[in-house]
Amino acid sequence: MTARSVAANKYQSGKLTSPVIAVCALLIALTLALTSMAAVEMDVRMSQAQIEKLGRQYGEQAQKRLQAWQRLIDEIGTDPEDIKLRKVNKFFNQVRFIDDIKHWGKKDYWATPVEFLISNGGDCEDFTIAKYYTLRQVGVPVEKLSLAYVKALELNQAHMVLTYYEKPSSTPLILDNLISRIKPANRRPDLLHVYSFNADNLWLTKKGKRNKLVGTSDQLKPWVKLKSRIQNLDKDINVQ
Repeated sequence: MTARSVAANKYQSGKLTSPVIAVCALLIALTLALTSMAAVEMDVRMSQAQIEKLGRQYGEQAQKRLQAWQRLIDEIGTDPEDIKLRKVNKFFNQVRFIDDIKHWGKKDYWATPVEFLISNGGDCEDFTIAKYYTLRQVGVPVEKLSLAYVKALELNQAHMVLTYYEKPSSTPLILDNLISRIKPANRRPDLLHVYSFNADNLWLTKKGKRNKLVGTSDQLKPWVKLKSRIQNLDKDINVQ
């Protein structure tokens, strides 16, 4: 019997495939574990029990806002991305704008979407964060979204908006709490773009476009702290 026929017999008997199967099983398990970890990091779905618990703590209106948010996530999951953008932008732009010092008693505080909705208020970062996490939850890829620091020229102050890139080289669309309409960056001359980031990267930006990759978003301490608190949506809450 030749070496080739011996190998063929072992293959047919399953002896040769056992190590291969074991390696494949390990790779599948690792992939599932990593996928699960990513889902936990980004997951902003809430159970009815969690919502009712927060309703007892923060009132009926807070509970209704959280329920409306979860319904939105359920309803738009299969919609085209332009519809997702429009509906998410409209939903969160109903929330009140309140300065951090007045609202949170801190100069700069990045609220989770739950804190934002429970308190029915926040500043530009809070609007942007809530839109970002909601759009990620309904399937918009991370590479298409950035949280963008800009200067609002008419207000002469720092501001944050959400940018959406249909393609990496596209002029992004701007989701902004200052105006209701979603417009491309080249139709927002009132905004001077400085830098942007998402879960992965940090860029310098020019006219809305990602001009230069300068590192990872983990360089931003407020972002790192926020991501940690996102994992405990119904527990780590800074609302009086």
